[in-house]
Amino acid sequence: MLIPANLEILPPADDYIFKAMLTHPNAEPALKDLISAAINHNVISVNIRNNELNVTDTEEKNERFDVNCVIDTGDQVEVEMQGSRLEEAMGGRLNFINKYIYYLTDLHSSQKSKGVNYYELVRTYQITFSAYTVFPEYDDYLSMINLRRSDGGLISDQVNMLIIELSKLGNLLKKPVEEMTSLEMWSAFIKYIPDPKHRELINKLIDKREAMAVAAEVLTTISKDEHERAKLRSQKKFEMDMYSNIHTAEYRGKLAGRAEGLAEGLAEGLAEGLTKGRAEALAAAIPFLKKKGMSAEDIAEFMSLTVNEALEYYKTEP
Repeated sequence: MLIPANLEILPPADDYIFKAMLTHPNAEPALKDLISAAINHNVISVNIRNNELNVTDTEEKNERFDVNCVIDTGDQVEVEMQGSRLEEAMGGRLNFINKYIYYLTDLHSSQKSKGVNYYELVRTYQITFSAYTVFPEYDDYLSMINLRRSDGGLISDQVNMLIIELSKLGNLLKKPVEEMTSLEMWSAFIKYIPDPKHRELINKLIDKREAMAVAAEVLTTISKDEHERAKLRSQKKFEMDMYSNIHTAEYRGKLAGRAEGLAEGLAEGLAEGLTKGRAEALAAAIPFLKKKGMSAEDIAEFMSLTVNEALEYYKTEP
């Protein structure tokens, strides 16, 4: 199928649309092809699993994946879209990196090991598409991370993290489709399909890759659904309100820290101000999320808190 230039397409670089596109009942060929492109292995079959890991300790975070699956080799693959900057708003780039390290290692250790030799454990892949720049110090759009020596020698590929920065694809527009790698094609598709200015490129990609045509058809169906469009608008408004509340509260906290720093010592005052800023941000954000109908457990996961930390502010009346 080809997509008309005047057809409005919902952005798969949005977390919600990304998941809806890849977990749709008709989207299995697209999911297999995308994973194949990312891990450089021809995936024959894929089985989508529950998107949550079981958590028995209420103090622990409850991880909710976008697409959690097992491929024909038995390897585990988790595919994520990081479309919102709220993760960084709550803790900078370190929050982003540590979140996905935590997801990767926890998913890897969740596989059954009773009666299994350690050398028989399957590989685990964490594939994250980011709508914004994570590593401004590197030009390459793809970061492949596993266990290596300080000289770069590979120790193990049992755990693998791939971060694909869609914000760095500008030069890709100058490259003929025939010369693009499979992962470059998928990255361009995800980033540029909503933009009518790049519809010619998208149609060339669809014509080139049959599995991408499947994804385009699913995405077109979703985009024509007014219910899905309304959910996306609501989610975007919520994120913008949330982002604004967090930054307003943090700004106030920093101002308070600077004022106290003049009297008590600059370093101590700034540190205390940042702590107050985080507390004020949580006090503003969590009741707001509560009003939107989110549970304390969902808020804890969304904001990288323990359930008890979330409950401390959740019980506060907005």
